[in-house]
Order: sequence, then structure tokens, then C-alpha cells
Amino acid sequence: MGRIASTCLRSLLKFVNSMMGLLGIAMILYGLWMIRVWQRDTDGSPYVDFNSTGPWFIYTFLGIGVILGVITCLGHFAADSVHGYCLSSYMMVIILLLLLETAMAADILLNSNWEKDLPEDPTGRFRDFEDFVKSNFDIFKWICLLILLAQGFSILLSLVLRTLEPNQKSYFNYDSDEDYAPERLPLINNKVQPPPYVNVIADPRFSSKSDTWNAKK
Repeated sequence: MGRIASTCLRSLLKFVNSMMGLLGIAMILYGLWMIRVWQRDTDGSPYVDFNSTGPWFIYTFLGIGVILGVITCLGHFAADSVHGYCLSSYMMVIILLLLLETAMAADILLNSNWEKDLPEDPTGRFRDFEDFVKSNFDIFKWICLLILLAQGFSILLSLVLRTLEPNQKSYFNYDSDEDYAPERLPLINNKVQPPPYVNVIADPRFSSKSDTWNAKK
């Protein structure tokens, strides 16, 4: 029963963790597409302003996608190993990610001039992405809510597996002990009987001495 519960929890953790992996893959693909479009526009333009800032939005988009992919790999490894250190590290990373997302959401909601704090994007992709989010705000709202729920559920599942870790270790050790039959050791008080050939060799010697003593007597 314990093994079935552990398997179900591990599979559920992998499934929930895969949502962040899918989001990371989508962001990486979109970032690569933006790099391709930006390179095409730059090669076709006769003048390039080298004093302008780099394509920070594209690189940030790619970086977030790569980070989500690494977190997904860490979560799958923690679910497979069910190791306390891996599960604790995964929970800490998810908690830090939730705190960062909360800080960003609070800054956007409370600061009306948050766009002015960002550097200028020479590619123009930030403005296009912002307009796309505003035009599809309902879809992005549900996507963000789903990701937040997946992250919170991942923390809960990791905590449950971390709590069940000592029981799982003892259970697996019990199964492994059944594979090998224990050797039967002799009792400490069991006396070893002398081999029969000792009596055969010793009897003639003692019998000859007794006969000689009787003759002398």
C-alpha cells in the first residue's frame, strides 16, 4: 500500500511539474523566433545604432524559459529519487520563484509607471508582446493562475513525499532483505562432537597401557 501511494504521488508531481516545463519550452521557442525576426530586420536595415541597448527582452524571455526547464528537470529528478535533500531543494526553488512572481505582480499592480523603469527595447518586441497580452488578457490570466496553482501543488506534493521518505526507506529495505535468505549460524552453546576417528586411534593406545598395568600387578 505504501509503494502504491508513493508511486501515485511521484507521478502526480511529475505531471504538475511538466506544466512549468511546457511553459519553459514555449518561451524558448518564442524567444528563438524573436531572435530570428530581429536578425532579419537588422540585416535589412542600412543603419544600426550601436549606442542603443541590446535586445534585453529577448534574452530575458529566453533566460526565463531555460530556468523553468532546469526547475522541471530538478523536479523530475526529485520525484524519481524521493531523496530528502532533492525534495527540499526543489521546494526552496519553487518558493523563491513564487516570491519573485509575487513581487513582480505587486510592482505592476501598484506602480502605474512600471514601464518607465525598464530600459528601451530596440527590437520593439516588448511593445508587441504587451499589446498581445492586453488583447488576450483573459487567456493569459487563466494561464498565470494555472501556473501558480501548479507551483503551489508541487510544493505540497514535495512536502508529502519528504514526510514519507523514512517510511519508504524502511519499506524498501524490508523488500531487499527478502531477496537473500539469512544464513543459519550455529548456536554459541552447541558443542562440537569429536570425529569418530579420534576414538579409533585413541582406544588401542589406552587399552595397551591398561593390559601392561594389569600384568605388572
